[in-house]
Amino acid sequence: MKKDLTRQQYLDLYYYMRLNRAVEDMMVKLFRQNKIVGGLYSSLGQEAISVGTAYALEKKDWLAPMIRNIGALLVKGVRPRDIFMQHMAKYDSPTKGKDGTSHFGDLDDLHIVSPISMLGDLIPVMTGVAMAGRYLGQKTVAMTWIGDGGSSTGVFHEGLNFAAVEKAPFVLILENNLWAYSTPVRKQVPLENLADRAKAYGIDSYIVDGNDVVAVYSTAKEAVERARAGEGPILIEAKSFRRMGHAQHDPAEYVRLGKRAIPSLSMKSFCRAKNCSTPRARTRSRRRSARCSTGNASSRRIRRCLRRNLQKQASTARAMIATRFARSGSARLLK
Repeated sequence: MKKDLTRQQYLDLYYYMRLNRAVEDMMVKLFRQNKIVGGLYSSLGQEAISVGTAYALEKKDWLAPMIRNIGALLVKGVRPRDIFMQHMAKYDSPTKGKDGTSHFGDLDDLHIVSPISMLGDLIPVMTGVAMAGRYLGQKTVAMTWIGDGGSSTGVFHEGLNFAAVEKAPFVLILENNLWAYSTPVRKQVPLENLADRAKAYGIDSYIVDGNDVVAVYSTAKEAVERARAGEGPILIEAKSFRRMGHAQHDPAEYVRLGKRAIPSLSMKSFCRAKNCSTPRARTRSRRRSARCSTGNASSRRIRRCLRRNLQKQASTARAMIATRFARSGSARLLK
């Protein structure tokens, strides 16, 4: 039976998802100002996968992120500043301005292997890292991520078979966000669950709701402990939905957006239900409520508070409309 998380663990998961979102929101602004020189790939709605899985690792473990795994970098200890500098190709970035995308790592301190653009190639690489840790008696686990589209590459199957044969302490996270660029999963494979691919190599697999960070963490933690104990590699399919285009340059007109849960907002509600928010945050919330209540304010203050709330709602609506026009390529200006 899975153990309940501590209050601090709940707060950590929520913190890293909010940080993930804040970092990406700032990067979108930088991209629109032409300050980011490479591509920008959003993990909007998938933060729970990166954060929950990376949080299950120990400090000594190794990971290799992909383009939508900024959350994993933050959990591992990468500073937001380094992520900004890297994408702007600045001299004081981790790659000294030689790369303008997410291709950077930290082999010495944080045990992060740099991403590889060729999808699936990180699987045999991280299998090798896992085997090296076992050879050295370090009891480490290696982890990397792959998308639903990347699971159709040849090296995905070659690498997973290699890991299975060697019984490497390796965990592979398969992020099924239903789209490989503009190709839906149903046109890629005749499978309902991509986790079933693990059966071909005799390894165990899990299926988890990728929008539930607590479920993601609990599943990943169990998989990591099993891999560390010598049970071999494990595949986790995290089901989610890509809420944006493949990258910032992709308007994603081929995608029909429905009402789906956003992990960070869901976790916020969860923390409130669990009463694990900080006393300071609860005090601020009570003050805001009291400020607009008729029993604690003058009529002038009530009108001012309501007007401020209406202005916020109008601002949010304008932002949503502007985003919709921007994504559809419309040249109309909103005033």
